[in-house]
Amino acid sequence: MQVILLEDVKNVGKKGDVVKVNDGYGRNVLIKKGQALEATGKNLNDLKLKKANDDKLAAEHLAAAQALGKQIESEEITVAIKVGEGGKSFGSVSSKEIAEEVKAQLGHDVDKKKVQLKDAIKAVGTHEVKIKLHPQVTTTLTVKVVGK
Repeated sequence: MQVILLEDVKNVGKKGDVVKVNDGYGRNVLIKKGQALEATGKNLNDLKLKKANDDKLAAEHLAAAQALGKQIESEEITVAIKVGEGGKSFGSVSSKEIAEEVKAQLGHDVDKKKVQLKDAIKAVGTHEVKIKLHPQVTTTLTVKVVGK
């Protein structure tokens, strides 16, 4: 019996795979639990259409991320931190603050988890920060840190 998996099944296959299983296992376990559908002509066609739609959506998300990356790369944000005598900073700029400033100054929603900082920024000046917008798109943002 051939079935289309609706979710990942250990030792059988991944979601969307068409696999051959024993009749009893397919009917009594996979189909009954909602983990699979019988591989009929209609179900195979639906799977093909769904995969085509998913590929189209993935391409659109990639194009949007690339456009946003180019836009962010050409812009700069300014972040103010407290500075004492001699230019010594009292604190640092974290990825959360950078994400908030990107939203406030540029109007783009960037998740703080996507801002890739090795260490928090503790010095006044201009810094380059990498932002991962998509698994295939990473851009660089210029962050200007000034003292209050």
